[in-house]
Amino acid sequence: MVRLDDIHISKKVLKHLKKDPVMADLMKRITPKISSFSGDLYADLCRSIISQQISTKVAKVFYSRFLDLYNGIPPTPEQLLQTEFDDLRAASLSKQKGTYMQNIASFWIEHKLHNQDWNELSDQEILDLLTQIKGVGEWTVQMILMFSLEREDILPVGDLVIQQSMVKHYGIKAEKKKELYAKMYVAAEPWIPYRTIACRYLWRAKDLD
Repeated sequence: MVRLDDIHISKKVLKHLKKDPVMADLMKRITPKISSFSGDLYADLCRSIISQQISTKVAKVFYSRFLDLYNGIPPTPEQLLQTEFDDLRAASLSKQKGTYMQNIASFWIEHKLHNQDWNELSDQEILDLLTQIKGVGEWTVQMILMFSLEREDILPVGDLVIQQSMVKHYGIKAEKKKELYAKMYVAAEPWIPYRTIACRYLWRAKDLD
């Protein structure tokens, strides 16, 4: 397995991705970003909810305030369910985000996911399972797959930065989302089975000239 928090990606993966000349050029110019995900699916899902629709810098501040409610350690699902909404709001979380996070906690308990062996489940099975949680969408689960579980072949076509980067560097033109997604999948075919790693470069490549 490729360690996605390690910028020293294996020669085998690099050789494969460099077969795509556009990707090969990008790989000469940038270094992929190190992941900040913990590998704990429950904690990472909660953190993803906090990060929704705010900048990375602000998200770090809000997440730190959230952890302060629990002595700096991510709460268990039981602890989170026992937390008053006023306390969550005091940690800069909206009522909606607090509700979504408690939805995750309830789901974790109900489905007995504390000791789930995620390696037993396919990407699609995990996507189908976790998107049942109100407030957890496809993009959020894809980030969990890519970074918490280090699945190597995820292509989040709904990610705005990936879209912008592929439009810019691969010359993709599309008027509708369905058409855009289809063309992104086609352009990404040479990266299979390492589309996750390719996306790490694309996130950094959006602002290149």
